[in-house]
Amino acid sequence: MKATIFSLFIAILIISGAFYIVGKSEVPSTAANVTIEDGKQVIDLRVKGGYSPKITQAKANIPTTLKLKTNNTFDCSASVVIPDLNYQTFLPSSGATKVELPPQAPGTTLRGLCSMGMFGFTVHFN
Repeated sequence: MKATIFSLFIAILIISGAFYIVGKSEVPSTAANVTIEDGKQVIDLRVKGGYSPKITQAKANIPTTLKLKTNNTFDCSASVVIPDLNYQTFLPSSGATKVELPPQAPGTTLRGLCSMGMFGFTVHFN
């Protein structure tokens, strides 16, 4: 009986630790994928089996370019939809596609997803 309770306790610890680690990966990026080039903000996203990083913090009120980078991408993430901008496109299997965004107001959240809705990304403008 004690061995069963101990085993259950260890299993709960392991599962809790896994949820903690997965939850940490959902923390907004520290803008490592955001740069300023010639007065324009550039957000780099890797596209393959989803979008990375999934969450990005960006500056509001400046012109922004979303750069979607593919490298042998043959899954549904190569079909990008950004509903708030009425934008959709098929990305090349390898290369970079630039999407010009108008300046976004502080507090705006822009969401993108694949055409099947399986993968997504979010950009928070502050």
